[in-house]
Amino acid sequence: MRTFEEIKNTVETGLGMHPCDLKLTNLKLVNVYSSEIYDTDIYIKNKRVISIDPDADLDSNEVYDCGGMYAIPGLIDCHMHFETTMLSPEALASVVVPKGSTTLCADLMEIANVAGERGLREMLRSIDRLPYRMLIEVSSRVPTAPGLETSGAVLDEKAVAEIMNWDDSVSLGELDPSKILFLKDEYLHKIADTLSKKKIVNGHAIGRMGQELNVYASAGISDDHECVTVEEGIARLRTGMSILVREGSSERNVDALISGLIESGADFDNVLYCTDDKHVDDVKKEGHINYNVNRSIELGMSPMQAIKAATINAAKHFRIEDEVGSITPGRYADILLVKDIEHIEPEVVFYEGELVAKEDKLVVDCPISDYPDWIKNTVILKNPITSDSFVKRAKSEGDSVSVRVINTINRQIINTASEETLPVRDGVICNDTERDIIKLAIVERYGKNGRVGIGFMHGFNLKRGAMAFSTSHDHHNIVVAGVNDDDMAVAVNEIARLQGGLSCACDGKVTASMSLPIGGLMSDKDADIVAEELEVMNKAAEELGCTADAPFMALSFISLPTVPELGLTDFGLVDVLAHKLIDVEI
Repeated sequence: MRTFEEIKNTVETGLGMHPCDLKLTNLKLVNVYSSEIYDTDIYIKNKRVISIDPDADLDSNEVYDCGGMYAIPGLIDCHMHFETTMLSPEALASVVVPKGSTTLCADLMEIANVAGERGLREMLRSIDRLPYRMLIEVSSRVPTAPGLETSGAVLDEKAVAEIMNWDDSVSLGELDPSKILFLKDEYLHKIADTLSKKKIVNGHAIGRMGQELNVYASAGISDDHECVTVEEGIARLRTGMSILVREGSSERNVDALISGLIESGADFDNVLYCTDDKHVDDVKKEGHINYNVNRSIELGMSPMQAIKAATINAAKHFRIEDEVGSITPGRYADILLVKDIEHIEPEVVFYEGELVAKEDKLVVDCPISDYPDWIKNTVILKNPITSDSFVKRAKSEGDSVSVRVINTINRQIINTASEETLPVRDGVICNDTERDIIKLAIVERYGKNGRVGIGFMHGFNLKRGAMAFSTSHDHHNIVVAGVNDDDMAVAVNEIARLQGGLSCACDGKVTASMSLPIGGLMSDKDADIVAEELEVMNKAAEELGCTADAPFMALSFISLPTVPELGLTDFGLVDVLAHKLIDVEI
């Protein structure tokens, strides 16, 4: 909130009564309100833009020559989970800020599912000293699938309402259709409370079309980041929802959506960008929201349209365009200097008028907090995990059975279901590695009940060993995939030893592992180290035969009980659209 004193000082500075803090000169302003590009200067005082008038002649304590570069607004990620970058909020700064992202709309549901409101508050201790703006999409689904999974914590209706009152809260986080279509009052109350505060509700409408989508939108849902096809995107635009075009590590949607929207002649005013879930190594190699912008331009979108999608469209959507999203008077001075607007690679990044990144490097200090022991000890196995933990016995007699299999799709988080025949030996259902059908399991890791959910999956091409990860959306129990039970047990026990992380095992031994001690989700190391460690893990997965582009990100989503068609939790196999448990064996 801007105070009387701040507003008065801003006006007085514009009238020449006080010197500006900074003048950016010799630049081309990309004005996302007027869709113009023109030569001017930018005057900044107390973190905000004072003037962009080419004829203004204000005194300034400092002058920065922009060398004729373009000035564009700081980029906005409309939906992301910083936990899935594997980085702490502080370490994340060194990766995303040099790429031009100055505002992140973060749904903290991952740490909230592990450690509740206490964990959420711990993650936000550093918010005031970050060189980027973190806005909170208040987690609506903690747990995500009540009655179908075990989670570490609960955010009830009262807790959500209280968090919604925090200054940095801008929306109710992604809400899946089951909460609305099955008339669950708790979630309808959360929506009503959010709308009463004039804030928006984020969607998660994967797989829904027609009247179901209309009913879902009618509840007050503002957007969807789960569009996979252009038909889904257009259907959402027709209902008045914005679409958040996502490009994560395993959710690659920019090409299909942007090219399809261009071909259809759709308007782009309600098209925004997000990353959702993107590992640190992919951000370093490809970029962050600037990747979405650049790829959209390559596909035929105009630079102005693509820049608007990443800036003013996003700000208007979240009703914060009076603060961010443009380089105009009174807004925060989040400014990128780029040489080429057809390929956004920031040379210089200003955040609230301070130079924070230059030549792809963060130039301000953002030390990682000393996180407490309680948040680093969240993996508790109630029962010993052995190879027997993963035995799946057949209910029927015979040397084979029909089972439901989760078929993964590379570069997407959706999956398909199929019925397959698997061999039975001594009453135990076996893998069929020749057909790439292997065992998948979820191990409860909060010490509550010791459940192990067992199913089968296809699409990883794992030939030997096992892979395990303590990030499995959204319950974040331990997910493990393997060709034999012994290695699955070894991989899971390594995760427990590390108190969270990634592991690969083969021939009864750990072949590679990586620690993620903060909630079992994030590292307490800096970004470069984490990226190097993740590269080692990806290679270890490849050596086991895994062919997924982002193997551990893909592994983390296999179990998700809210993305069609099938999910797997510690309770068992989930029919996602019907929102109920079903048998693995048919």
